[in-house]
Amino acid sequence: MVELLPRLRRFAVALTGDLDQADDLVQETCARALSRVEQWQPGTRLDSWMYRIAQNLWLDRARAKKVRGEQVDVEAAEAVAGPDGRDVVESRLTLDAVNTAMAHLPDDQRVLIALVCIDGLSYKEAADITQTPIGTVMSRLARARRELHELLEGPLPGRTDPRPPASRSGGST
Repeated sequence: MVELLPRLRRFAVALTGDLDQADDLVQETCARALSRVEQWQPGTRLDSWMYRIAQNLWLDRARAKKVRGEQVDVEAAEAVAGPDGRDVVESRLTLDAVNTAMAHLPDDQRVLIALVCIDGLSYKEAADITQTPIGTVMSRLARARRELHELLEGPLPGRTDPRPPASRSGGST
């Protein structure tokens, strides 16, 4: 289980967008796995089982957050950049933009982006972990990649917004 921790942490960071929350998720995932080790079937992939536990815990947290609202850590929000502020701030802005874009993705797409694009798993492995047909994994990833590109860079060339002009501006003119 120990050798899975770096991969599990990357996955958790991709889901939560926050290192502290990711660490909490990894810790809770390990605790859940150890307390329910009898549910793991020898001969099956331990990493798939652990990813599934992490995904389920994260989805439970996301549902609970929608009910009670998001809490903000004021001290973390006021943290000051390091000695070379410009590079740190630019990196932070890029990371914030990616995290914000990831947060706009539906949960099922965000999980797949984390598994395939961040953790480097194959489509088949991601399909096994999420218990989703591989064709569905492929289409969700395509939609997620397109959405991330549009959120970060703007619409893809040659692609038009199918919404009527009034709904693009957010209201009536």
